[in-house]
Amino acid sequence: MDTVRAREYAERWEAQQQRYAIAREERAGVIADVVEHVTAGRERPLVVDLGCGPGTLTARLAARLPGVDFVGVDRDPVVLSLARQCHGAAVRFVEAAIGAERWTADLGLDRPVDAVVSTTTLHCLPEPLLRRAYRQLGALLRPGGALVNGDHFAPEPTGPREISARVGRLRAERQRAFDHEDWDQWWRAVSDDPAFSELVAERHRRAGSVPSTKDSDLPLSHHVRLLRAAGFGQAGSVWQFGSSHVLVAVR
Repeated sequence: MDTVRAREYAERWEAQQQRYAIAREERAGVIADVVEHVTAGRERPLVVDLGCGPGTLTARLAARLPGVDFVGVDRDPVVLSLARQCHGAAVRFVEAAIGAERWTADLGLDRPVDAVVSTTTLHCLPEPLLRRAYRQLGALLRPGGALVNGDHFAPEPTGPREISARVGRLRAERQRAFDHEDWDQWWRAVSDDPAFSELVAERHRRAGSVPSTKDSDLPLSHHVRLLRAAGFGQAGSVWQFGSSHVLVAVR
């Protein structure tokens, strides 16, 4: 596939993701602000992007912070192919399954990490896998390094569930987020494109060999408890709109 078509699919991915991440652009800006703060004044800072997909956020961070080394991580061969085609000159992309037994060894890191970022990924991990992943990430980060997670979380048991959902949906409607194709439509387009046939076949082949990634349905407070148990000294939300948060945990 040529780069022009690869970028077209990556842009369509970004558009459909707006359906699922409330105020996605604003949230991405907050993530960039946090990463800039955490890496300021560091020599050769290193940032890892978990569940990077086609690498759009990773590339945006790399453009904003040219002195930082970035590693993008995903387990899906289809989206990783797009990431490498579109942004491989600026970011090193690695295939790994987050939370697997020795997945961090596959990253090929040569020094402690200053920041780990993730967007709309970690909520998919079942709690036992998430607990292990948080411990593993804590071991990767330098003291003072941070995990920066932009994600949507289940409402707190005593929170205004219906109002929060309504607020988020109204924001998305005002931004015309639902005008874009959805997740299933994007994947159908990829599956129907002969250029992806081998990658799609490989994706299906691996589907039965990885743990289920059904949403864990854990509220933010539960994530904070897991992070504190994993050795993070500070953890909390620095931005919120509806169910969408930027959760920051400092090692």
